Amino acid sequence: MSDQPVAAAPGRARLSPRKKQKITRGTQYVVLGVVLGALLLYVDWASLSQNFAKGDVAEKALPELFTIALRNTLIYTIGGFVLAFVLGLIFALMRISPVRPYRWIATIYIEIFRGLPALLIFLLITFLPLALPGFEVPGGTYGQGILGLGLVGAAYQAEVFRAGLQAVPKGQTEAARSLGMSAARAQFTVVIPQAIRIVIPPTTNQFVSLLKDSSLVLFLGVSGQYVELAKFGNDLASQYANATPIMVAGLTYLIVTVPLGYLATRLEKRKGSGR
Repeated sequence: MSDQPVAAAPGRARLSPRKKQKITRGTQYVVLGVVLGALLLYVDWASLSQNFAKGDVAEKALPELFTIALRNTLIYTIGGFVLAFVLGLIFALMRISPVRPYRWIATIYIEIFRGLPALLIFLLITFLPLALPGFEVPGGTYGQGILGLGLVGAAYQAEVFRAGLQAVPKGQTEAARSLGMSAARAQFTVVIPQAIRIVIPPTTNQFVSLLKDSSLVLFLGVSGQYVELAKFGNDLASQYANATPIMVAGLTYLIVTVPLGYLATRLEKRKGSGR
């Protein structure tokens, strides 16, 4: 008998991992192509164009789409973001404070406003005059929208800031104190500026989230010159019995959110490569 190993039959030759990966990937592409092809054949393109992309209906949304709806959306979002930024920083400092009552207050606020649906917060704002007779939110409708977004956003922004504050090395504070700075001055001149730079990427994502949540302003009963994109698109869709205005409003959201999301991703990558 020969001691030489018997060569495997050609049909039974073992495939290399790379070949297996190519076969698997090719199979996935074929399945995806079949699914997409079936979907393209199934869709009634004429009906889709008539109901979701009707040109004359889209034209009727202009120029108010930008001069009113988008403008108001940005007003609500930027105002809410500024309020969330300030409150979030305050509650983050309270959350890590050595004073227990401060920590308790911050924890309760964060847990409540992160646990409640944002829609419920906006609905509660409409009932504030009943709970507080004579009280009016400064800024009227704009103020109510900004308040709702700010209260919701502050709970999430506080956690973002807390992570950033705790990411700053303690040696920074110790070095500042050794130079004769008080604890408060070291916090505001050394720690907080570094923490803000650290949390820029997630803060950008928070802004995008608030921009999308601004659609909840419609539950405040806004109308006329106070409508934002979602309300504007819905009203026109009801007026013309056509979904094109809603698609146009959605496209306008994407024009703003996609570049911001890309910016946040770039900032995260730059932060990661800088380590």
